[in-house]
Amino acid sequence: MNKSTLFELVAGGEGSRVEFKRDDCRPEDIAKEVSALLNLEGGAILLGVEDEGQISGLTRNRKDAEEWVMNIARHNLQPPVIPVWTCIEVEAGKMVGVIELAADSPGKPHKARRGSSWVTFSRTGSTSRQATREEEGRLYQASKMVRYEIKAVQDTGLDSLDMERVQNYFRDILKRPSPSLSDLENWRKLLCNSDLLVETRDELQASVAGLLLFGANPNRRLPQAGITAVAFAGAEKGYNTVDEERIRGPLISLVSRRGAVQEKGVIDHALDFVHRNMGSTAWLESGRRRRKKAFPMDAVREAIVNAVTHRDYAREGTDIEVSLYDDRLEVISPGHLPNGVTVEKMKEGVVRVARNELLKEILRDYGYVEHYGMGVRHRIIESMRSHNSTEPDLVEEDHRFIVRLWKAT
Repeated sequence: MNKSTLFELVAGGEGSRVEFKRDDCRPEDIAKEVSALLNLEGGAILLGVEDEGQISGLTRNRKDAEEWVMNIARHNLQPPVIPVWTCIEVEAGKMVGVIELAADSPGKPHKARRGSSWVTFSRTGSTSRQATREEEGRLYQASKMVRYEIKAVQDTGLDSLDMERVQNYFRDILKRPSPSLSDLENWRKLLCNSDLLVETRDELQASVAGLLLFGANPNRRLPQAGITAVAFAGAEKGYNTVDEERIRGPLISLVSRRGAVQEKGVIDHALDFVHRNMGSTAWLESGRRRRKKAFPMDAVREAIVNAVTHRDYAREGTDIEVSLYDDRLEVISPGHLPNGVTVEKMKEGVVRVARNELLKEILRDYGYVEHYGMGVRHRIIESMRSHNSTEPDLVEEDHRFIVRLWKAT
């Protein structure tokens, strides 16, 4: 941090990554802001700057201010952190202390001491507040301390799964011996070992992944388990729609021993929706009329499969959105990208991180997911370039991730 960068931060005001504070506040106030910033995307706390942006300077000397900050980071935060500390002289005798906090902290959720309690804080805009139970759960999930996909779903059990699909997976996809459908005891053991059932208090309940993949009626207990697909008449959302469908059911299709689809799941129903509504492009070539679909199905398939594989299922009540417009297709997946994943890494094909590892592995068994993490680069970016010379948009914004495929102009 240098003086010019400091002045830019002050001029920009407080925000989701910048907090102004006096250094005569209570240690609990500093710990609260550190917790909130680390639990979002990191940032900087400027000590000696008033809320309105006026630089008042530190009341402590440089050494005492640093020791005060480091003691707070060590004793008032759980787990303890070691921030980057910089003291910058803005004018003769006036100093500003800068506490810099890393963007990708592995210790989430960070908690701040509040009396005898430890409290998790979150950041919304320029405000830090106590995290909700749902927000705290997502932080645990992001740090890999809790895997939401193998969480037990209340009021479910073996009878919540479509056993024909389950048997189809083990017998016909994995090619391994499996119990008969009447041998429920051995099925319980097999599915517990596969994390599709979870044992809790001497009873078995379906896991989130088990319901998503093989549930007889997943949306009864997981209302977020589905896709809302809409084809709009123009280039913007509106009431005038061409086609719309709320796609519900298990993610995967029931297939024959030879691999033919016998009963489609959510993924294949969504692909069918796009295929029938995407339209086509026509042109003349050597006096003959040529025509092709607006998008390559490889790119559409990859975008939809990535959405159902990597979305944040802890965000309840929010479907994946598949929206077709006159000029584009958008696939919107709820939740931030998993820790360590960036748009740049996705474009380079170097991503090996999955929020829902079990979902990814089983969808890979079915051939929906490739083995090398190159799907975005090859099946979306290169496929769109080859198909119509357009560049797809990969956008992370707010609490969602968008894949946008463009039609040829």
